[in-house]
Amino acid sequence: MALVQYGGGILDARGSIGGQVHSRNRFGNYIRARTTPINPNSDRQNDIRVAIQSLAQQWSNTLTQAQRDAWEVYADAIVRTNKLGAQVKLSGFNHFVRSNSIRLQSADSVIVAGPTTLTLPPGDPVFECEVDEAGQEISVTFDPLLAWNLIDDGEMYVFMSEPKAAGVNFIGGPFRLAGALDGDTALPLTSPQILSVPYPVAEGQQLSCRARISEVDGRLSDYFLHRSAVVA
Repeated sequence: MALVQYGGGILDARGSIGGQVHSRNRFGNYIRARTTPINPNSDRQNDIRVAIQSLAQQWSNTLTQAQRDAWEVYADAIVRTNKLGAQVKLSGFNHFVRSNSIRLQSADSVIVAGPTTLTLPPGDPVFECEVDEAGQEISVTFDPLLAWNLIDDGEMYVFMSEPKAAGVNFIGGPFRLAGALDGDTALPLTSPQILSVPYPVAEGQQLSCRARISEVDGRLSDYFLHRSAVVA
């Protein structure tokens, strides 16, 4: 479904209408023909589908009404921005799935109690990734004093984009999960930490790494990003 913002005429449109897809890049708005992508039915896609189905069942059959109400209260306090820049709110169920689907993909425990801190956690301002061809690994730099790293069940999830040729200006997806950094009350992680690359890489290729923080109370940050070139 397309999002359309009206004024004296149509000022902006995002998404698909009929056989057209409306979007915007750094050169302005554009329209392209809509194509139906092939569904590769990959293991990663199936894992995500299973995670969402499991969470939907838990929301209906496992959570108490008080727990569902707590997620609704949290959701009502969180204002997000859609593709057109308009402010929107998700439902409590949406936030429950958003916060926990990524945890299931990493075999972390599901958090059923709704957060009582009514804000999203901030990103990490020092987050950087150096990707190495020789080791086929990512060196992740982060702030070790952030709350997620100082308590059990806090997590930072790190994703890497599919690498592109040198000289490519736009680095989008697809992104794959490279791994999770686990917080620990007794022995917090030191920076940097090493993760294996989810895509094979070669020197000079361009890519982006992005991450998000999952706090112990279930709050999940928005993505924060770092772009880098693969080193030898």
